[in-house]
Amino acid sequence: MKVIFTSDVKGKGKKGEIKNVSDGYARNYLLKNNLAVEATGGNMKAQQAKDAKEEQKAEEVKKEAEQLKETLADMEVKLVAKSGDSGRLFGSITSKQIAEELKKSHNIKIDKRKIELDEPIRTLGYTNVPVKLHNEVTGTIRVHIEGK
Repeated sequence: MKVIFTSDVKGKGKKGEIKNVSDGYARNYLLKNNLAVEATGGNMKAQQAKDAKEEQKAEEVKKEAEQLKETLADMEVKLVAKSGDSGRLFGSITSKQIAEELKKSHNIKIDKRKIELDEPIRTLGYTNVPVKLHNEVTGTIRVHIEGK
């Protein structure tokens, strides 16, 4: 029997997949526990419409990420920190501080985990910091650290 999975079933299929399973398994387990529905014409069309809607939503999210990337490219984040004579900071600038300053000064909210700092910034000056905005979109923020 052909079924459309409505939720993930370990070892059998993921949500939205259409698969052939044995009649008994489908009737006695999958359909009874609302883990799948029978793959009739109407259910197939509904699933296709749902898939198209999800694909469109994913495309919109990607476009928003592209727009944010362009906005971030023209932007500069300024942070002030205590530093020594040689231009080395007492402490460091972390992704959390960059995210907070971005929110405060430019009103752009980016999760600190998306800011990809290999190691915290410990020197004065300009630094380009990569930001993962989407699986396929990575932008850059220009961070300027000034000494006190």
